[in-house]
Amino acid sequence: MSQHKQKELKKNVAAFAKPDQTVGIRQLINTLVPFFLLWFAAYQSLAVSLWLAVPLAMIAGVFVIRIFIIFHDCTHMSFFQNQKANRITGTITGILTLFPFEKWKRDHSIHHATSSNLDKRGTGDVWVMTVEEYVAASFWTRLAYRLYRNPLIMFGLGPLYLFCLSNRFNRKGAKRKERWNTHLTNGSIAVIYALMIWAIGWQAFLIIQLPILYVSGVLGIWLFYVQHQFEDSYFEDESQWDFVKAAVDGSSYYKLPKLLQWVSGSIGYHHVHHLSPRVPNYKLEEAHESTPPLQKATTITLLSSLKSIRFRLYDTANKTFVSFKEVKPLLQKPRTGFQDQ
Repeated sequence: MSQHKQKELKKNVAAFAKPDQTVGIRQLINTLVPFFLLWFAAYQSLAVSLWLAVPLAMIAGVFVIRIFIIFHDCTHMSFFQNQKANRITGTITGILTLFPFEKWKRDHSIHHATSSNLDKRGTGDVWVMTVEEYVAASFWTRLAYRLYRNPLIMFGLGPLYLFCLSNRFNRKGAKRKERWNTHLTNGSIAVIYALMIWAIGWQAFLIIQLPILYVSGVLGIWLFYVQHQFEDSYFEDESQWDFVKAAVDGSSYYKLPKLLQWVSGSIGYHHVHHLSPRVPNYKLEEAHESTPPLQKATTITLLSSLKSIRFRLYDTANKTFVSFKEVKPLLQKPRTGFQDQ
C-alpha cells in the first residue's frame, strides 16, 4: 500500500473518531445495570442452589468484558468527548475490573505505538519470541517461555497474576499521577470488597466474585491473545516496521456472532481499533463496513481462532507463526536458520 493510500485510509477511519455522549451513556446503562442485577441474582440464588448461583456469576463475568471495553475506550480518551469524563469513567470501571486507569493507559499506549515491532517488544503485549531467539536462548529462558505460552498457565494462572500482581503494583519510575491512581484503585477495591464481605459474608462473596473474575480474566486474555497471534500476522524489525501495516496486517478481524460481538464491545474489529484508537467501540463496526480496504484484513472465526493455541514462535524468514514441535530439530543445530530446514 502506497504512502498516499495509507494516509487516505487513516483519514477515512479518523472520520469515525467522534464520541457520542448519548450512545456512551446508553452503553454504560445497558452494561452496568445487567452486571449488577446478575451479581445480585447470583447472591440471591445461593439460597436455592450453588449450581444456579455460579452460572449466573459466570454470565456476570462475561459482562465484565464489556465493562472493560468501556474502560479501554476511556484510556484512549475515545468513549466521551470530555477528557475529564473519560478519566472519571475510566477510573470507576477500572475499579470494577481491577485495572488501574493511569498505569494501564500508559502501557496500552506503548502497545499501540510498538505493536508488531520486533525491536520494541515487552510493554503491554504478549511475550513473543522469534525462532532464532528461541534456538539461541538458554535452557531456562526456553523453559520460562514454554511455561508462559502453555494454555494452562496463560489462561489458568494468567488471570491470577494479572489481578493480584501485575495490576496492583506501580512500575519503577512511574510518575506521581500514575502512582496515586494505582493507590486509589487498590484502596477503593479493598474498601468495596471489605464492605461486601461484611454485608454478605466472605464465603458468599468469594463464591460469586471468584467465578466473575476468572471468567472475565480468561476471556480478556484470550481476546487480547488471539487478535495478534494468527498464522500470517505481521511482525517486522524497526527499520521495516510500518504503523498502518502493523494495524491492518498485524491485528485480526475476529468475526464473532452478534451476541458475542455486543458483549465484547466490538473489539473483534481490532484492525480498525489499531489503525485509529480514538474510534469508540460503538463505531468500530461502522468504520469497518464503510472502509473497503479494511475488509481485506485477516478474518478469524470462533473455530479458526482455536488454531492460534499452537502458534508459539514467530518465524521471521517465512513471516508466520510456528509450533514448538516444528522448531525442535533446530535445537540440535542452534546456528542453523529455520528457513534452511
